[in-house]
Amino acid sequence: MLDPFYAEQLKMMAAAGGPSLSDMTPEEGRQMYLTMQQMAPRPDILSVSDQVAAHPDGDIPIRVYRVSRDAAQPCLVFYHGGGWVIGDLETHDHVCRQIANSAACTVIAVDYRLAPEHPFPAAIDDCYAATTWIAANADSLNIDSRRIAVGGDSAGGNLAACVSLAARDRNGPSLVAQILIYPVTDTGTGTASYAENADGYLLTRDSMVWFWDHYLQDKSRAGDAMVAPLQAISVADLPAATVLTAEYDPLRDEGEAYGARLKDAGNDAVVTRYAGLIHGFFGATEVSGARDAMGQVSARLRAAFGTG
Repeated sequence: MLDPFYAEQLKMMAAAGGPSLSDMTPEEGRQMYLTMQQMAPRPDILSVSDQVAAHPDGDIPIRVYRVSRDAAQPCLVFYHGGGWVIGDLETHDHVCRQIANSAACTVIAVDYRLAPEHPFPAAIDDCYAATTWIAANADSLNIDSRRIAVGGDSAGGNLAACVSLAARDRNGPSLVAQILIYPVTDTGTGTASYAENADGYLLTRDSMVWFWDHYLQDKSRAGDAMVAPLQAISVADLPAATVLTAEYDPLRDEGEAYGARLKDAGNDAVVTRYAGLIHGFFGATEVSGARDAMGQVSARLRAAFGTG
């Protein structure tokens, strides 16, 4: 059964009317998303600073959330959701603050380039480059290069999975965990969860088609592991994974399928479906299931960091 909070929210949104995301321009979608997310409370935190990860092709903006001044703090590198088209440092500021406080770690959010202005592979290139730079500059960032995790929600979960694969295959940073929150893991829309939740639960099938059309402009790359990690030839030897899915989410089945592959390949992988919830629930302090999910993510991070 749908959580009463979301039942009421979806009812109010339907009554308010307005265009769907798939009928908007990217600029309109970005403004709509920012307006929605700015209503979330932002908990206090020790310090927040905007910096850049240096890169030959252009510096990548990052935002550093600290909960301690002590040296060599564990760190989560976070990639925001929004279908690679919408979202930025501001839309996920509240989530990063919550994770940093709850997991007692530094969180560094990456402001990667967005489609359609910068289609695939710009987002994954930026996320991998920023993560590599963060690991190489751990001392100046006051973090421990041996205790770096990656994570993200939705498209950000896709990017976290892809960065984990890339780090393994390119002899990149040694990562201790990957946090995949209702991740995009495949390009298809033929799963049972797509059929069951195509409309009416915030993220729709049409919205996902809209995201893919903007992001993956070269359709011949649809089977690339850096687009669809579920299609990777091997998912062995990857960081400890925490995969969260929502019952009423088109992406539910592909997230759980990726989690199952991670388990079958011998990785430490925990897959949890949150009953009654919809895509986008993470960080919603009004919902008990969302609070439970934040607790689970924090516990898994603490365990990976050796601080639990």
